[in-house]
Amino acid sequence: MSMSSFQSLPSSRAGWRAGLAVAALVLSVALPAAALPGGGKTPRDIVDAQQPPQVQGVDVEEHLGEPLPLQARFLDETGKEVRLGDVLPKDKPTLLTLVYYECPMLCNLVINGQVSAMREVGLELGKDYHAITVSIDPKDTPTQSLERRRRHLQAMGKSESAPWHFLTGTEDNIHLLTEAVGFKYRYDEASKQFAHPAVVQVITPEGSVSRYLYGTTFPAKDMKLALVEAGNGRVGTSFDRVVLSCFKYDAAMRRYSFYVFGFIRTGALLVFTALSSMLIFFWRRELKKGAAA
Repeated sequence: MSMSSFQSLPSSRAGWRAGLAVAALVLSVALPAAALPGGGKTPRDIVDAQQPPQVQGVDVEEHLGEPLPLQARFLDETGKEVRLGDVLPKDKPTLLTLVYYECPMLCNLVINGQVSAMREVGLELGKDYHAITVSIDPKDTPTQSLERRRRHLQAMGKSESAPWHFLTGTEDNIHLLTEAVGFKYRYDEASKQFAHPAVVQVITPEGSVSRYLYGTTFPAKDMKLALVEAGNGRVGTSFDRVVLSCFKYDAAMRRYSFYVFGFIRTGALLVFTALSSMLIFFWRRELKKGAAA
């Protein structure tokens, strides 16, 4: 709006009220935020029929908002028994990865992709979020956890005190966790390998599933928005939270996409704030003129 437009605003109380009503109308029209429709899903039995037997049933069933089994017990990289709830921070989100240490390819790609995104995400491990990696193979050991933890922390340039836990556990406790997050995998006896999805789960400080990041490469923008979203205002800057309002997770595309209604809503809020400030200024000026008369 030009200065001439500002100068043409009504200076009377009636004009002030009318102007405020118009600003409120602009805001109310711009506020609708209905989610855009996502793509449909192929029935599970059709998908399985198109897959080789080794990977049938391997999938992710999204359990958004569902709590993790905080009572489940694992061994950390030092061999100490810990409850899952003890290693989850109470005030920060967590990146949860499910892998196994003898995986010949996929797990390494997932972890390396995660490390790459963590280095570029613009948030600090420990200060803004934690990370937990759990092996789905009950045969894996704390010694293997320690070696892989050191390797990945070195790749990030982090000290060994950084809060990235690598856990191993019994089959029962592993299943408690994988079932809670909807991580469907299976063991192939012929190859002695696990067939499993490639995904990183984002966990809220309260211990529930907030978002799933799929693939072996993770855009830093998507990871940052997921962490800011899961942190519920406790992670990132005010600008990050404004940016989040302009992006929405697209379940069909499995990534954050530009959200036009969020952009309009943010713009409308800025316009409403500017109009309100100008109207209040003119209203106060009228009050001072009345008092002087």
